[in-house]
Amino acid sequence: MIITNDLAKNNLAKYSNKNTKLSREVRDRKLTKIVNGLYETDPTTKGYLLAGSIYGPSYISFEYALSFYQLIPERVDTITCATFDKKKKKVFNTKFGVFTYRDVPKLAYPEEIILKEENNYFYQIASPEKSLCDKMYTLNPLNSYSELEHMLFDDLRIDIYEFNKLNVEKIEKLSNLYHSTNIKLLAKYMRRKINE
Repeated sequence: MIITNDLAKNNLAKYSNKNTKLSREVRDRKLTKIVNGLYETDPTTKGYLLAGSIYGPSYISFEYALSFYQLIPERVDTITCATFDKKKKKVFNTKFGVFTYRDVPKLAYPEEIILKEENNYFYQIASPEKSLCDKMYTLNPLNSYSELEHMLFDDLRIDIYEFNKLNVEKIEKLSNLYHSTNIKLLAKYMRRKINE
């Protein structure tokens, strides 16, 4: 269970020096520090279950989500998350893993987010379509379908079978929210493939 600094101190109300007692709880492994002001009661908790509590608002996306949906073959250890209006990328190295947070456009942010529950923890993750759009948003502009194919299937190593299961209507809807030439190109490419 995630516990904030205030809640932890509230639970230690009977102690005169709450900070010392809190330090002792961490030392004795009754609590595991996640980041400043945030603790976890179970040191075996999977990192992605904590991502939204560390820095937010945020949801899991980019490479971690692409791997989660088996769109890319690599196992991704860094838990990659999307935020908005934070202006700069944030990285947190914790006992539960490495977490990165980077902005996506404010208009695109709330779309295609799935709320999941696991072991009484709730977390948010982008849909497969949104995960790919978020990733494409971070890349240098592409100018042609051949460049796009090279980026998707050679550089990112997107699985063609999983790619073909993506919903083109969702990609087209999202393409209007990013103001990104890459995502517009992706939407046109997918529509063209369907119409071939």
